[in-house]
Amino acid sequence: MLEGFIKWFKSLFGKKKTVSLGLYGSPNTGKTTLANKISLDWLGEPVGTVSEVPHETREVTKKEKILIESDGKKLDMNLLDMPGIASKVDYRDFVTFGMTPKEAKNRAKEATKGIIEAIKWLEHVDAALVVMDASEDPYTQVNLTILGNLEAKRIPVILVANKVDRKDAKPNRIREAFPQYSIVEVSALTGHNMDSLYDTITTKLG
Repeated sequence: MLEGFIKWFKSLFGKKKTVSLGLYGSPNTGKTTLANKISLDWLGEPVGTVSEVPHETREVTKKEKILIESDGKKLDMNLLDMPGIASKVDYRDFVTFGMTPKEAKNRAKEATKGIIEAIKWLEHVDAALVVMDASEDPYTQVNLTILGNLEAKRIPVILVANKVDRKDAKPNRIREAFPQYSIVEVSALTGHNMDSLYDTITTKLG
C-alpha cells in the first residue's frame, strides 16, 4: 500500500529529470555556433563567442533550463558547450592567426586544460551531440576517441553533420563512417534543418 502511495505521489509531484546535453567534437566544427543557435531559438540569448581561431572555447560553457518542444514532445535540458577535443595542441598554430609566441603559448596551455576539462565532464553528461564538419573527413582519431569514450560510458549519442551549407559538404561520408548512430544534417549558421535536430533530440532523449 505504501509503495502504491509513493508511485501515486511521484506521478503527481515528481519532476522529470533535466538532461545535461554535452556538445563534443574537434575544434572549429561549429559546436559553439550550434549551441548559440539552440539557445537563441529557445531562450533568446547566445551561449558563447565564435571565432575562426581554434580553441576559442577553452572552458565548459553552460546554459541551463532550456525547454525544447517538437512534435508534441518536450525536453528540459542544460546545454554544455565543450572545448574542442584535439590529439595535440601546438602553439605555432595560433601564431599563424597573428598571436605573439607568448600569447600563442598561453592559448595552447588554456586549450590543453580545456580538453582535459571536457573529458572530465563525461562523468556529468546524460547525452551528447557529437558535432562534425560535413566538409571534412569524419574518420579521425579524435572522433573515434570521443565516440569510444561516450560508448564506454553508455551515453546516448546523436551525430550532427554540421556546415551542410558549404559547397564542399559531403554529409554522406559521416553516415558511411558511423552508420550505427543517429545522424542529423544541419547548418547551425543558417538554421537549416534545425527542426529535424530538435525532433531527434526530443524523440531520442525525452
